[in-house]
Amino acid sequence: SAGGVASSSGAERGGNVRVLLVGLIAGWLSGKLISGQGYGLFADIVLGLIGAVIGQWLFAALGIRIYGGIGFLAMATVGAMALVGAAHLVRGLVHS
Repeated sequence: SAGGVASSSGAERGGNVRVLLVGLIAGWLSGKLISGQGYGLFADIVLGLIGAVIGQWLFAALGIRIYGGIGFLAMATVGAMALVGAAHLVRGLVHS
């Protein structure tokens, strides 16, 4: 990259699409496991992406290592479920 400006290659764009796809699946899975349905396309993607960050932190804190795409999906799903569970807990406390 000239002048310190990074360029986006096709491989990087493909990686971004994979991350979004895994985020979508993780968010949808968390919705199915917690409430029996997804939360909508955009919300599922956001839940999955934030869930991946939460899951990465949680797995690192517990010393759990992940391998491959399925491991990443599991980590993101656990993180998304933790996020949704926390939101339900807060919502329940607010409405009490």
